[in-house]
Amino acid sequence: MSPRRVLREGKAHCIEGALFAAAVFLFHGQRPLLLDLKTNGEDDDHVLALFQWKTYWGAISKTNHAVLRYREPIYKTIRELALSCFHEYFTPKGKKVMVSYSRPFSLLRYRSFNWITSEKNLWHIPRDLDRSPHIKIIPRGLRLRRADPLEIDAGNLRQFKSRHQ
Repeated sequence: MSPRRVLREGKAHCIEGALFAAAVFLFHGQRPLLLDLKTNGEDDDHVLALFQWKTYWGAISKTNHAVLRYREPIYKTIRELALSCFHEYFTPKGKKVMVSYSRPFSLLRYRSFNWITSEKNLWHIPRDLDRSPHIKIIPRGLRLRRADPLEIDAGNLRQFKSRHQ
């Protein structure tokens, strides 16, 4: 949904939350940028809206989980910021699943700006983001440690109960 529809509906998934935040950043003179975090397919990808303060990067996202919501603008590179999410991105059994991140994806490519107010679904934006260049983060052959039981318990902190619980 567009940011206008998100306001009207009062709900959003991560891509819609990122679009909403990007629209707010654009309104305040920032570039509307997204960052896609891709997984190995065992979990959902995640999308954040990027922002800059001076030369540092930060991000905001919509998530039900406690730890992937916000990143202070303290990161010198997009890679640093993306990797700050790595350890919190694991399955219920503790397997780390984040495998790559996108380059900053500018919504200025959609010059009409109807992505902000459209009443239609915006499936073309996440499709284009998904197809954009991504940078792998796990060196070939590296065996990753699973999250331990305490990390898994902490990862289960959620704002809303899951439909599956």
